[in-house]
Amino acid sequence: MFFKGTERRPTARDIAGEVDAIGGEFNAFTTKESTAYYVKCAAEHRDVALDVLVDMLRNSRFDADEIEREKGVIVEEMNMYFDTPRDYIGGVYDELLYGDQPLGWDIIGKKETVRSATRETFLSYLGNWYHPGRMVVGIAGRIGDDAVERVSALLGDLPAAPTGEPAPAQPYVNGRVKVFTKASDQAHVIVGVPSYPLDHPDRYALQMVATVLGGGMSSRLFTEVRERRGLAYYVFGVNHSYTDAGSLYSQAGVDITRIDEALTTIATELKGMAAAPVPGDELEKARNFAKGRFVLQLENPQGLIMFGLRKEVLERRAPDPEEVLAGISAVTAEDVQRVAQDIIRDDRLRLAVIGPFDDADRFEELL
Repeated sequence: MFFKGTERRPTARDIAGEVDAIGGEFNAFTTKESTAYYVKCAAEHRDVALDVLVDMLRNSRFDADEIEREKGVIVEEMNMYFDTPRDYIGGVYDELLYGDQPLGWDIIGKKETVRSATRETFLSYLGNWYHPGRMVVGIAGRIGDDAVERVSALLGDLPAAPTGEPAPAQPYVNGRVKVFTKASDQAHVIVGVPSYPLDHPDRYALQMVATVLGGGMSSRLFTEVRERRGLAYYVFGVNHSYTDAGSLYSQAGVDITRIDEALTTIATELKGMAAAPVPGDELEKARNFAKGRFVLQLENPQGLIMFGLRKEVLERRAPDPEEVLAGISAVTAEDVQRVAQDIIRDDRLRLAVIGPFDDADRFEELL
């Protein structure tokens, strides 16, 4: 609703038109732990971009008629999400891993929640969360010497106020397998284990576990699942950490007639990380891969700003790229195996499946 009109820019077209007039791009996105609003534009139009963003955040109208119209848009976005198994499988896995708590809920919400929202719902949420103590402003690129002063002029008079606090993640165990039955020619699966939060001392060793498993087209998962066995078009392995929880997992889209072989293969590769040390040359490749991708991220102003904001918002620490590079370089093969042995165990394996199946028990036997 921030994009639907302010007192100075009464309609969505007025806001979009002003950004279009400087050749800019603007949007917003939400994760499980943060929401971001951004404008990307040529450096000479910095002040216009800041003015539009601040106007949206401070002066949006939340017109009741616009809210009613937007509800239909969001419900259709939900339908698209639930009809896209490659996207929705993450929601099924999170529900399995975290249950009925914020980390286990879909970011997009529930249809009944959207349909029941009113103007007061939005204003109450803003009053609880949108305060200076929870906000961070980031500017990257050719920002100019007066950027801090400009932001202070636009936002410095925001009154401090108490804010809500996120609910901490709670331990949750309610089965190892969750199946979402859907008629399809392809099954989408996630096999994973709970891992570490963002600030864990072994976060870089955990990153190397994920990189060896699924970082790039020469990774273990890609090589074994796709190249050698032809079981999937896409397969990857990642670690996703939050402030107080995390998960290492592999996701793939597989032939429904070969799903058993695919799941067994993925589980075997996961367990293999704990069974034997990573060879020196493979670990060196993984370290260089992770450092190279990180450096490439920082070459892009948008990537640089996202790195900085994640550090400031979620980790509550100043961004330091050299610390990240040094942390990756320091990881040893012993570190990787120790972390893998800590988190990858039979009793911790979890599986989410979307496909034409309704029997979770048969899949549990494959883990």
